[in-house]
Amino acid sequence: MRKKLNITEGIFPMPVLMVATYNEDGSVNVMNAAWGTMQERNTVALNLSESHKTVKNIKKRGAFTVSIADAAHVVEADYFGVASGNQTADKLAKAGLTAGKAETVDAPVINEFPLCLECEFIEYQDGEYGCGVIGKVVNVTADERVMPDGRLDMSLVNAIAFDPYTHGYYKVSERVGEAFRDGMKLK
Repeated sequence: MRKKLNITEGIFPMPVLMVATYNEDGSVNVMNAAWGTMQERNTVALNLSESHKTVKNIKKRGAFTVSIADAAHVVEADYFGVASGNQTADKLAKAGLTAGKAETVDAPVINEFPLCLECEFIEYQDGEYGCGVIGKVVNVTADERVMPDGRLDMSLVNAIAFDPYTHGYYKVSERVGEAFRDGMKLK
């Protein structure tokens, strides 16, 4: 038997994305965004309102990075979601993390997060069903610690996902199948 639940952001897992930009003074701003996805192979869509400091920075700089949050930094990742860049200066330093400049865009890369997408700002959609920030992925980098033998190993990324039903974070790290192959057994 099925039981009715309250309507919420009901897709699980929701990625925990760290969106990083530079502020006007060159300091780093980072926000936690669970409402984001790939729109196409090289296009990111982030459902962010224009009231976010991050959106203002993206529009001014024309760039941002999206890092995949990991289990080792769940406290810092959550902090970037509960502290607003509009009220809190230098959230990165308060979280005890560090950043370097992205290779291809005018945005920071958070050194401690293992996987990062560098994005050029394409547009902001603000219609009734608009999804906010759209960006073109122009470069992807990964820390060598998650690349044994020179290939990305997602189980080493230890990505976390947000559970909108209980407001929990979960580690996403075990491979359970082979995409585009396992289903062929039923063809």
